[in-house]
Parts: sequence; structure tokens; C-alpha cells
Amino acid sequence: MPTLNVSSELYTADSVLIGRYFEEDRDPVAYDSISENILNALIATEDVRFYKHNGIDFIGLFSSAISTLKGDRRGASTITQQLAKNLYRTRYNKSQGLLGKIPVVRIGITKFKEWMTAYKLESKYSKSEIVTMYLNTVSFSNNAYGIKSAAIRYFNKHPKNLRPTEAAVLVGMLKGTTLYNPIRNPKTSLARRNVVLGQMQKEGYISNGQFESYSKEPLNLNLNNIEERSNNDSYLRSAVAKWLEKWSEENDIDIHTAGLKIYTTIDSRMQKIAEDVVALQMKELQRRLDNTWRNEIPWRDKSGNILPGFLEDKARKLPLFASLMETHKSEEVVFDLLNKPKKMRVFTWDGDEEVEMSTMDSLKHYITMLNTGLMAMDPYSGKIKVWVGGINHRYYKFDHVNQAKRQAGSTFKPFVYLTALESGMAPCDTYEDKPVRLDFVNKKGEKEVWEPKNADWSFSHRNMSLRWAMARSLNTITAQITRDVGWDKIVETAHRCGITSHLESVPSVGLGSNDVSVFEMVNAYATFMNAGKRSEPILVSKIYNSDGKLIASFEPASKQVIDPQDAWLMTYMLRGTIEEPGGTSQALWEWDLFRENNQIGGKTGTSSDYVDGWYMGITKDLVAGVWVGCDEQSIHFKGSHNGEGSKTALPIYALFMEELYKHPELGVTFGEYPKATVEITKKFNCPSPRIVIPAPVDSTMMQEDLELFPEEEIPLPETIETEF
Repeated sequence: MPTLNVSSELYTADSVLIGRYFEEDRDPVAYDSISENILNALIATEDVRFYKHNGIDFIGLFSSAISTLKGDRRGASTITQQLAKNLYRTRYNKSQGLLGKIPVVRIGITKFKEWMTAYKLESKYSKSEIVTMYLNTVSFSNNAYGIKSAAIRYFNKHPKNLRPTEAAVLVGMLKGTTLYNPIRNPKTSLARRNVVLGQMQKEGYISNGQFESYSKEPLNLNLNNIEERSNNDSYLRSAVAKWLEKWSEENDIDIHTAGLKIYTTIDSRMQKIAEDVVALQMKELQRRLDNTWRNEIPWRDKSGNILPGFLEDKARKLPLFASLMETHKSEEVVFDLLNKPKKMRVFTWDGDEEVEMSTMDSLKHYITMLNTGLMAMDPYSGKIKVWVGGINHRYYKFDHVNQAKRQAGSTFKPFVYLTALESGMAPCDTYEDKPVRLDFVNKKGEKEVWEPKNADWSFSHRNMSLRWAMARSLNTITAQITRDVGWDKIVETAHRCGITSHLESVPSVGLGSNDVSVFEMVNAYATFMNAGKRSEPILVSKIYNSDGKLIASFEPASKQVIDPQDAWLMTYMLRGTIEEPGGTSQALWEWDLFRENNQIGGKTGTSSDYVDGWYMGITKDLVAGVWVGCDEQSIHFKGSHNGEGSKTALPIYALFMEELYKHPELGVTFGEYPKATVEITKKFNCPSPRIVIPAPVDSTMMQEDLELFPEEEIPLPETIETEF
């Protein structure tokens, strides 16, 4: 059986189809899955003697020649000949050979090849196999290849369920897929459908009464599936394609043409909960950001000054700008054009809206929108359960789980405290919350001084346990520990746990001055819960070929990278952000998360100027990470009331978990952390004094002289209006 370019299907772990990969959107079906109406319409219109010839219909050829002489041009190719043409591309230049270069001879050569190929096909395959192959190969326009894709595309039905009128529309398209396209040219499509119905009547497949009735019906297209098919464009689909790049190359398999069934580790129900929560919360956060700036220009430098030429510089990077410059040669003229209002559709949290807006206004609209990334993972199996790469993949292709890297802020501090434990310290060891000064030599050999402040710019001068200090996210104590254990060691610890990005080894490393991804952070935090074993996250579990044979399965590589005692102590310390006085995760108490002695550990994070908001959470069943911020780092909230990770990312995590706990069948349930698998020899139970502490503030508040990394160049949104 000749092979076809068949689309591969992408499934969740619970067998829900969530996407496809294709060059030609084709999903072959068996003969018994095709409606008799399709077969009747095809035979009546394209090859009435199909069941009587052996691939070449000489009677049809003779009849066609006479009709042509009379002025009625009529094709004589059989269905088998058309199949030969489709399968072996006999009319393409590379199929012609040297004789094919002679104009008059060319058509004869082509026809002879098609006749011979058709004869061979008839000798090897039954009529039902041939007609099935034909219907699975033909194009029906709108990137629909094969009868199944066409039936779904135009009528939202499987081919088995097509009515005579619907079958006649699709068969009618075979004479000219553009001319008789029912979407683009409904009138000509309707006329052609009635011609096909007439042929079906003539050949006895429908009665005279049926023909009269059917020919009066409208096209009755059902195009709802087009919107559903747009969902094929997703962060998850793109992430899996990237994840399989190496495998595809090593196995010489193109997932776009191989007809694979790819099963991810994603749970569709958990994914749906996460997507709904993100949509709900991001809509509210966007409203807050818009209200923060109201009629002010939001792009500002570190001093709060408006960045001159910011929007114009972004516009210059648009393909449209380059195209207009080629035509007009003048930036002044081009910007005049870009500032002219016109009708367009833009993404909003209330749905796509028709607006009167200029390209420059559209650009401003998109770059001032908050984005997010959320990933959840089973810490023991390494299976990724949820992947939300952003607010809308159609508009923002950049994936904020794996592609985007942003300053981690205080979510990085646990690696400092883990390094302290590994150096011999215990959770009950104490440091004083006091001003700290670190003298160091930078890479240029210059002496520098670093004097970090707490987020609230105060010092309590209390002796605090490591657990309490981490719970309150105190920069002063984190800096002292960094000084004592060494920032090089902290970098090594973070890399060992699962951070793969380059980390600049500087005194501020523990306060999250480096850029990392949500993917890395979830992987690293999972190492704590997995008794110190680092399991590489997996997004794909199994792959089956087009014959249903399992050809690949994936298991995470696992390696012990932390002493089990220290790993357990880190989970205990992360619980402190909820349990200790002034813990930065105490906002979680506002949600229904703590039934049945449920234990949650977590860490908020906020980078300088509230550019990035983070939350990392761990439960006995799931580790999750959330990031919130604008792609353009010069656009952000003004203050802690709206801009901290506890106000942006934490509520998304909390709502996600609250909804998840309502569905215990998904495997995430209330309960305590697993007991330690080894003896805990370090002192860890040292309750902090129950004192009144103001609402926790958590920001690294990095000094300007330690702003070590330039802003990452983020691709512009995909849907900025580019038509004139």
C-alpha cells in the first residue's frame, strides 16, 4: 500500500486529542468508514464504469473523444488513473524524463505512465481499496486532504455520516477545489452540487423526487470546527514538537508526515483547570495594571522616567515597517501610515474585539499586556501534568514556561538555605537580622561593596532561625549566609538541583539576580520533594506508529543529588513560609487548601521594581511554578500592593490547587508530606515566637549597580495589525 503524508495526533495521558502535526491535514479512513453517498456521488460523477474497467476505460475514452469533437470537452481519466496521478505525481516535471521535454510528446508520455500505473494498481488492489486510497489522497482545499478532513472541515461530520447533498458538495469540489469551494464561492459550489446530484439521479442512486428535494436545499455548511481547529495552535503542541526534535532527528522520523500517535504526560482535566484559572486571574491582573497607569505612559527606566522613542523602536522591528520603508523611503511617511486608524480585531480578555485602531495603538495594546507561565509536575515520576505557556498562543507565540527566562527573585533563596544545610548548618541555627556589607572583587578586578536591604527597608535585629528567616524572605540574613557559604557554592547547588541556565556567580545570586525559566525552577523544587533525587521532567510518555505499534517510550533519568535528610529539611523549611510568623506565603490561608492536615510549602518571589512575580508551591503530590509579568521589562506595576509575587502569581497557584482538590480522582489530594526516609539528625523543631508582624513583603530590591544582565529581546506579539 503506497504511503501517504499522514498527520500525527497529539494526546493527553488520559487519551484526549489536543492537537495534530501535519504538512497536509490528512487522516485516512477505512472503506467501511465512508458513506455510501460519497461512493455513489464519486462514481456517478467521475467514473460511471469504475467497476467495469481495469484501470483504463477505452469505451470512456472513445466517448470523450466524440464529445470533444462536438464541442463538449469531457475528461476521460478513471478514478484509478487519478489515483495514480495523486500517488506518483506523474504530471510534475521531475516525473517526465527527457521525452517529457518535447511539448507534443509530453502529454502522451504522461498519459502512458498513468495508464500503466493504473493497470498495475488494478492488478494489485481491489476496487474498494482503490476508491478508499483515492478518497484519502485528494485535496479539498482549506488544507483538508482526504475525505475525513474534508467532512469535518466543511460539515463537522465523519465521512460515514454524510448526507447525499453533503457528499455531492465534496465530490463537486474535485472538478476545481478553488472554483467550487463552498466557503469562498458558495454560489458556484451550490450549482456544482446540483450537477452532481443530477448525475446521481441519472445513474439511479437517488430518485427523481429526492433530486427535486435535495437540489432546493442550501449548502448547510457547519464550520464550527474551524474555530476548534485553531486550538491546534497551542503552547503545549509547540512544546512537544520542540521536546521531540532530538528524537525525531535521531530516528529519522518527521512527526508532521509519519501518522504517529503521541501521548503526552499532561492530564487534560488538570490542564483545563489551570487554563481556566489563568484566564480568570490574568483578566483581573490586567485590569489592575491598566488602572495603575491609566492615561500615563507605562514604559519607564529605573528612575521612573519615560523611555524616549520606546514605541517607535518597537515599531521599527515589525516586518510591516521594513516593507513600508521599501516603498516610501521615509520614516516620517511610514509613521504617518502606522498612526492612521483602521478596522481590526484585537485580543482582549472579553474576547476578540472589532476596533478602530492604528498599528501603533495595536502595538501599544499588545506590549502592555501581562503574560504568564505555569507548569505543574509529579515530583516522583517526573511527568509534567500541566503546561500553560502564556495567555494566548495565537497572539503570543513566546512560551513562558521554557523559552522565557526572568529574574527569579526570592524564589531562588531556597538554594542558599540548602547550601547552608549541606555545609553543616541546621534549620534551628540562627542569624541576626541586621545591616550587612559585603566587599568583593568583580570580574573586572574592581572592588565593589554590596549592602542589601530588606524589602521593607527595616532591620529587626532579632536572632532568627534559618527556617524563620527563609519564611520571611529576609535579604539581610540570606546575604550573610551567602557570605559564609560562598556564592560559587550556591551556583553549584542550584545547578545540581536542576537549574540549567548560566548563573553569574556574584554576591546577589541568592536573591535571584539571574534569569531562569519556570521549567527549571519546577524541576529544581521537585528535587526537594523527591528525597533529593533529581528527575528530568518528561512531557511525552509513549509514541505509536501509524500501524498502532509502540515505537518509543520515555522514562525520566533520575539521580541522587541531595542528601535525603537535607532534602526533607528543605520541604520542612518551605512549609515555614505558611507556618512561621510573617511568612510570605500566608496569603494561601485565604483559600480552602488546608483540610485534613494538608501541608503546602512554597516561596514567593518579586524582582526589582515589581517586574517579575513568582510563586513556587509544593504539596505531597505536585510541584508547581507560576510567573507573571510583561514581556517588556520596562512595563510593570508601580508598587507592592499589586505587583508582588504574592499578589500576582500566588493567587493563580492558590486557585489552581483549590480547584484541583475538588477533584480527588485526579490524584492530587489533601494530606501531609511523606515521612522522612532517613533519620533526621539535625535540630529542626524550634518554634518561633508568636509576635505581631506586619503583612509580609517579599522583594529582592536589587541595587542598580548590581543590575548585571541586559533585558532579553522578546519577540513581538504575532498579531499586530500589518495590513494596509
